[in-house]
Amino acid sequence: MPAPVLLIHGFASSFDHNWVEPGWVDLLTEEGRQVIGGDLPGHGSSPKPADPAAYENLEDQVAATYAEHPLVDGVGFSLGARILLTLAARDPSHFGRLVVMGVGANLFRSEGHEAIAKAVESGADPEDVGGRVFAQLASDPRNDRAALAALMRRNAPAVTPDLLRAVTCPVLVVLGDRDFAGPAGPLMEALPHAELVTLPGVDHFATPRDYRCIDAVLGFLGSS
Repeated sequence: MPAPVLLIHGFASSFDHNWVEPGWVDLLTEEGRQVIGGDLPGHGSSPKPADPAAYENLEDQVAATYAEHPLVDGVGFSLGARILLTLAARDPSHFGRLVVMGVGANLFRSEGHEAIAKAVESGADPEDVGGRVFAQLASDPRNDRAALAALMRRNAPAVTPDLLRAVTCPVLVVLGDRDFAGPAGPLMEALPHAELVTLPGVDHFATPRDYRCIDAVLGFLGSS
């Protein structure tokens, strides 16, 4: 039996929006893969506390969803990719293959979280393109602005090149060439066993729905 696939969605999204609607769950199920996933705290149908401290054990909460399985493959987008890499660095023997989408050099930047939190709460500076996008996402009636801002202000574990050197499994990095998370170079250099798929003409939020991304990921997971 192939390993289950853990799917972790992005910030201001949900399991349905990120994985069900674009067809990921159906495609993986058709290939005989069990899918593990759900809404992150602060998102979708999960509780939405407005205290940043409530999100400090976010990685532990995700780890609990697959703890009963000795081995899983993982696919994460944006915030989900950051969480996935952190978990794989902590416990590399638990993961067979990883796919991280919508992340690159941004993982190593410490600035910007407060700006995103403020944009989510009350809107962004007109010249801040990324902030405007996050503000627009947060305005979806399914989202809770206070909860999303609190998550962004949590005391998140740092992602460093030294940490990522502990990720010993094969990793596929998928990044659009218009994604503000790039460039991919620093992330590729930090991961011991990584390959890169660049999506021409694709921005951050279009990545999980791009058919080239879906094809690349399914092919990578299927080769395990």
